[in-house]
Amino acid sequence: MSTIQKSEFWRSFKSAAWLGWQIESNWADPLLFFIYSIVKPIASASILVVMYGIITHSNFENPLFPYIYLGNAFYIYVSAVMAGVAWAVIDDREHYKTLKYMYIAPIRIPYYLLGRGVARFLTGSMSVFITILAGVIFLKLPLDLHMVNFPLFFFSLFVGIIMLSMMGLLLGSITLLLVHHSFGIAEGVAGALFLFSGAIFPLEVLPAWLRPVGYAMPITYWLELLRRSLVGEVAQAFPTLVSFSNLQLIGILVGLSVIFGILAAYAFKWCDFRARERGLIDRVTNY
Repeated sequence: MSTIQKSEFWRSFKSAAWLGWQIESNWADPLLFFIYSIVKPIASASILVVMYGIITHSNFENPLFPYIYLGNAFYIYVSAVMAGVAWAVIDDREHYKTLKYMYIAPIRIPYYLLGRGVARFLTGSMSVFITILAGVIFLKLPLDLHMVNFPLFFFSLFVGIIMLSMMGLLLGSITLLLVHHSFGIAEGVAGALFLFSGAIFPLEVLPAWLRPVGYAMPITYWLELLRRSLVGEVAQAFPTLVSFSNLQLIGILVGLSVIFGILAAYAFKWCDFRARERGLIDRVTNY
């Protein structure tokens, strides 16, 4: 990457990150936004906790519980980052009607979309932290900081956020070509992947013909690495990837992330060209 390209990248990325944060946080006063940021993740996690408690008769000592709870907590990033990048296309085109102006501004659109996902990453990080903290305080989640593999955790988190950004850019590319009913595509994909990523149950419970979808998704290996880094002593609770070492999981995660990154780059280039040709950049599709 040349000096000019680096300058364009940082200018586009930083401006979009600042803009995204302003959009995400300016709909309420700071106190209300803070309360909302606490209540929402706890309420979402409570649904899972209640269902688990009813099914297992409140057997929270089972090593399966921390795996389910942490998987659900870190899956917040999937909806936040991946959906956030893709939603930027709809938000600017449909709501603010500024996407066409972004195209003529001195920025690179892919970097701009990735930057918009940063704000969702920040708010998502708050939700993840609050969810895990609530689990430790109220549900006795067995999270011992002295036993946490911090290098594995931060490396996996870093690679995973990049991977989710690339998947978001891929969805954003497709969104450029959709002119009707595109509002729920990112959330719909995130919801579907919740079933195939092993977030709250092993892939073995899926029909045999659906399991390859889960094994092909990098999110599956990312969640496994995060959980192992925090509560590695109960890794046997989920049988799906128990035979894989941490190094093997890292290799698979990095490999799949690279594949999705290349796919996102080519998909955006093609979809961007088609959207320009068909005049979809400034198309307002709501009725």
